[in-house]
Amino acid sequence: MSASHRRPVPLPKAYRLLNHGPTVLVSAAHGGQRNIMAAAWAMPLDFEPPKIAVVLDKATWTRQLLEASGTFVLNVPCAVQADIVQTVGSTSGLELTREQGRDKFQTYGLPTFAAELIDAPMLEGCVAWLECRLLPEPDNHQQYDLVLAEVIAAQADERVFSNGRWHFEGQDALRTLHHVAGGHFLTIGEPVDGKTLQA
Repeated sequence: MSASHRRPVPLPKAYRLLNHGPTVLVSAAHGGQRNIMAAAWAMPLDFEPPKIAVVLDKATWTRQLLEASGTFVLNVPCAVQADIVQTVGSTSGLELTREQGRDKFQTYGLPTFAAELIDAPMLEGCVAWLECRLLPEPDNHQQYDLVLAEVIAAQADERVFSNGRWHFEGQDALRTLHHVAGGHFLTIGEPVDGKTLQA
């Protein structure tokens, strides 16, 4: 995807980038090292300031990097990236770094671009990106692996998200992924508008 399709998303609307429950890729960097992993459990928590929650096992390299840096990115991948999502979600970045001296981005040829406000890499080809600042909740982090953060910047691909809404019609390759276990994903379907019933 060309940078020309990326547009800032007003922070009060940033929750809409996650409200439909997509699988996300979490990227973090600290001390010259970086990693990316898949996470199926992420959700918005608040509008202003926008906050999110994501479950990240404390044993993961990405979790260690984001706790050290205090920042991370939620990248929202799309259908054409299913193999990338499966790959980065099933390999260890720490093992690659120790054994090969390369991170997942180098090993799998994953193109990135710079975030606006933090050092974590943003993955090209996704349909949304949320730059996040970790909220200090050590009990939640340790006991439940629940990471809470404030969204401090957000962008989306205007071909499928504009005016605060997702619109995937005619863009099947850019539909978001939804993990259903065992390396299987669904893509988001067609829109259905609900109407308020009269009493």
